[in-house]
Amino acid sequence: MIKNYINGELREPVSEKYFDNFDPAIGEAYGIVPDSDERDVELAVSAAEVAFPAWSNTPAEERTRLMLKVASLIGRDLAEFARAESVDNGKPLHLARTVDIPRAIKNFEFFASAIHGFASESHSTPEAVNYTLRNPVGIVGAISPWNLPLYLLTWKIAPALITGNCVIAKPSEITPMTAFLLSEACIEAGMPKGVLNIVHGYGSKTGSAIVSHPRIKALTFTGGTKTGAHIASVAAPMFKKLSLELGGKNPNIIFADADYPKMLETTVLSSFRNQGEICLCGSRIFVEKPIYEKFKNDFVERTKSLKIGDPLEHSTDQGAIVSKEHMEKVLSYIQLAKDEGGTILCGGNRFVPEGRCENGWFLEPTIIEGLPHNCRTNMEEIFGPVVTITPFETEEEVLMMANSTEYGLASIIWTENISRANRIAAAIQTGIVWINCWMVRDLRTPFGGVKSSGVGREGGMEALRFFTEPKNICVKL
Repeated sequence: MIKNYINGELREPVSEKYFDNFDPAIGEAYGIVPDSDERDVELAVSAAEVAFPAWSNTPAEERTRLMLKVASLIGRDLAEFARAESVDNGKPLHLARTVDIPRAIKNFEFFASAIHGFASESHSTPEAVNYTLRNPVGIVGAISPWNLPLYLLTWKIAPALITGNCVIAKPSEITPMTAFLLSEACIEAGMPKGVLNIVHGYGSKTGSAIVSHPRIKALTFTGGTKTGAHIASVAAPMFKKLSLELGGKNPNIIFADADYPKMLETTVLSSFRNQGEICLCGSRIFVEKPIYEKFKNDFVERTKSLKIGDPLEHSTDQGAIVSKEHMEKVLSYIQLAKDEGGTILCGGNRFVPEGRCENGWFLEPTIIEGLPHNCRTNMEEIFGPVVTITPFETEEEVLMMANSTEYGLASIIWTENISRANRIAAAIQTGIVWINCWMVRDLRTPFGGVKSSGVGREGGMEALRFFTEPKNICVKL
């Protein structure tokens, strides 16, 4: 049984109601989640208000010590966290063990260190000296998604805590388990009561209560663009600070002079890693015509060789889709692609493994060609193991197609011509550009998108700035 973490304690929801938590690999419930509401959020906010004065004045060295202690406890129990993430989300266990949980640890470690290099500004004239203080915002709401549960939850919690804020966090109701384990780690680490509160529940109830609460002064959200728009409509009139990391429909642009073996290997990953349930996946692949047919044949062959099945098996490349509802959504887009005239080169079907996972929610990695660049399949975020491939002839043509969506999160460019790479990178409308690589991350860099892919930036000093309010002080000389 999962419980809320409020005021330093594990508590049942005020309603005493729960809902099922499913293992997508077997298609069955294996636990229950608190069905929290505005009363639980109010308890968390009240606890945070009591904790804030002392926490905001706690020396950075002590906040660092506590966060490093939490990180060390996650590291100690890495195997337990990884298995929980795999069972909850459906992702391969080896991916959770080598990527998701280590990155969650790194998030705490990075921001625990980064605070000590976080400097304020000063400006002097013959008449006066101006300097800037950066104070914590106060109580922060953090709402995270189901695709990288602990990875993205800690990406929000860590910078908020290290800058002296108190946090009301809501993990996705679909993948709550590692957030619960994090609660236990915080208790063991001695985190002061009320500094971090984790309230489980549905977005329509718990999430909505966090967004609309008048005493929560800032909101950080990762999720769908429609939900982000709703959050903005509620929060903006209340003048809350907003950081929204939203959807993506990312272009992967492959020129004929690309390092072909490296490109092919990486493109399989950037298309289908984590069942394509990563906002940074390159779901629209544009290939220069001279290598289009070769790439298509090789890409299909490599994709067909991916092993789909039990996430707990080390040899599994593709695990389960996170929920039955999401699986059906992705299948509906595959049908839409057919209706729009697309040709399924491989995949396109539900996959039924043998053994214990025969009732799980699995899909074949799917490649589609023959679609116009501006059809719905190429315009709307599918968020699953589905990619389209399209040939192009000129830089101008591929830029037009790449920039044609409402999204602008990330892009990938493959070329050995560094001038062309820089030219395309400058012209493409995304917040992140990878040249001859994908998912190479430096936590010091700003992370976020343009257009409908979000507002604001996470990561590095950008995150520390978001969770603080600047105050200018002028001293007359």
